[in-house]
Amino acid sequence: MKEIAVAHINDLQNGQMQQITVNNTPILLSKINDKFYATGAFCPHFGAPLEKGILSGERIVCPWHNACFNAIAGQQEKPPGLDSLFSYITRVEGEQVFVQLPEETSHHRTLEMAQYVPNVDNRTFVILGAGAAGINAVETLRQEGFQGKIIFISAEEKLPYDRTLLSKKYLQGKTREKGLTLRSHEFYDQYDIELKLGKTVTKVDPSQKTLTFDDNSRLEYDSLLLATGGKAKQLKIPGSNLANIFTLRQPEDVNLILETAKDVKNVLIIGSSFIGTEAAASLTQQGLNVTVVSPSEVPFKKILGDKLGKRFQKLHETNGVTFKLGTKAVEFQGNEKVESVKLDNGETIATHLVIVGIGVVPNTDYLTDRDLKAEDNSIAVNQYLQTNIEDMYAAGDMALFPYLPMEKLTRIEHWRLAAQQGRIAAKNMLGRHQLQDVSQIVPFFWSGQYNLKLRYVGHAEQWDEIAIDGNLDSPEFLAFYLQNNKIMAVAGVNRDRDIAAISELMRQQKMPDATTVKTQKINWIDRV
Repeated sequence: MKEIAVAHINDLQNGQMQQITVNNTPILLSKINDKFYATGAFCPHFGAPLEKGILSGERIVCPWHNACFNAIAGQQEKPPGLDSLFSYITRVEGEQVFVQLPEETSHHRTLEMAQYVPNVDNRTFVILGAGAAGINAVETLRQEGFQGKIIFISAEEKLPYDRTLLSKKYLQGKTREKGLTLRSHEFYDQYDIELKLGKTVTKVDPSQKTLTFDDNSRLEYDSLLLATGGKAKQLKIPGSNLANIFTLRQPEDVNLILETAKDVKNVLIIGSSFIGTEAAASLTQQGLNVTVVSPSEVPFKKILGDKLGKRFQKLHETNGVTFKLGTKAVEFQGNEKVESVKLDNGETIATHLVIVGIGVVPNTDYLTDRDLKAEDNSIAVNQYLQTNIEDMYAAGDMALFPYLPMEKLTRIEHWRLAAQQGRIAAKNMLGRHQLQDVSQIVPFFWSGQYNLKLRYVGHAEQWDEIAIDGNLDSPEFLAFYLQNNKIMAVAGVNRDRDIAAISELMRQQKMPDATTVKTQKINWIDRV
């Protein structure tokens, strides 16, 4: 253990943080209430430099994807990502700040977890689904001290992975498949989390507390979390059984798309929301000719509105993407393999590769109890993420939950929100009675397309107007979605620190009203 002087006490003001290098080890030094704290300098999620984020009280907010960490102890408080920051012992002597540097250091660490001790707790908790909600739930159970049996079920054969990379770096060929995996087999073995991979559940019987698999085997549980997310919508038109027509939901989909793309030049993408446009950006950058077909008049219109949608459309067109908007595909044509697509305006487009990116539907076919499911097959839950059945919870893309800012049940398909809900559901399975309120859930998603990095915080399904801070033609701006004099959501392009600050203000319920945003220039960093 080495103790090294790293700073003068006046190098930082209260509420400031700075990355420093100590013996070739980057460390983040924070000053809070005249005391100094040191943690790992980079976010465990994707490696963002945390000094470029914000420090709000004792909370560090990552600038890229808004993961949150406690600056004093380093533990992660909000996802995405699974690990916490490594923390260092500090002290002040005279006017010097010293940090104790162990011989072995790391930017991140896994929190302490309990293990299975059946004579202490003989209950069985089942997590069905290995997406963001399920991954976070199993780890939270062990972090919260659960010593019963945990069974983690996935219909996919592979270990739980980061789905957000599929349409971006993985489709661009910049990440290998093993780079998607979030935890190893050894990790799950170490913490007695029983994996059941490649196992499809066909029925849940809440009255008997059993699951039935497709091989007719059964599994009993004491508490169950439904976290099966969504499944890609299929386009059911003539010719949809032809080869080389893909959805983009799993690594296998991307593998097939990339293999097919080796022998083709023209790609047609159906759908102009995030999966479709991210796929368009990824494939265009690999030299393919991409055409996007959508019934929407503007990309992202329902999510971002006309002006931002047109901004992204212009960006794609500058990079060579062709848009066919306000029209639908009505027929796939070809002999065994797709060769062209006919549109409802009478146009036919030649292509040998089609990607259908028209959204997802809740993956809940295994539930036969109609009282559990809403019209869209989602699962309604309360503020504790409980269904209307005892010892059954739901989280993630298929959960219809009370979203307080909109004062109604809402389903939001965000990776980070699913991760948050997985953690909350796990705690409530243990009887913690943790409410899913604004302090716990602030929706956030991101998208990277060419040189524009979009961050979106909050949630707006409709708005009275959109106020712009900046210029949409510039590489940096904020867009405020306003309704009833409230800020429902904010989209930012290359304004990462501002979005991180706004996220904190939303969590603290300290956002200004719409009139203030429209009439004043706000320094969001100072405000938080």
